Amino acid sequence: MEVRDTCDIFCYDEHKVNRVKAKLSTHDFQDMAQVFKVLADPTRLKVAYALCDEDELCVCDVANIIGSTMATASHHLRLLRNMGITKYRKEGKLVFYSMEDAQLKQIIRIAIEHQKEAIGVE
Repeated sequence: MEVRDTCDIFCYDEHKVNRVKAKLSTHDFQDMAQVFKVLADPTRLKVAYALCDEDELCVCDVANIIGSTMATASHHLRLLRNMGITKYRKEGKLVFYSMEDAQLKQIIRIAIEHQKEAIGVE
């Protein structure tokens, strides 16, 4: 017997639908989607996670962590900075990056914990 994952009839709760639609109109989902799109890249997510784990890392540190060239690490860090996810400061010849947004740090940490629970790792 085939199980269908759709309703057999079309009906909806008008009050719920209108309430949620009103809330949707107050948010910019394009900008939110862009943040998730940038973090959807595994390498950039590793970089963001590393910056959640350490308060600050220089470009050289990040390159070593992700096993890339400094140019590649710098590219990923620049994309994260352009999205407002990271910030940087220059000290002499070194450039240090840190997370800009405490809430995004929390989201990344929650995602890591969720992944650990999903695969049964402590």
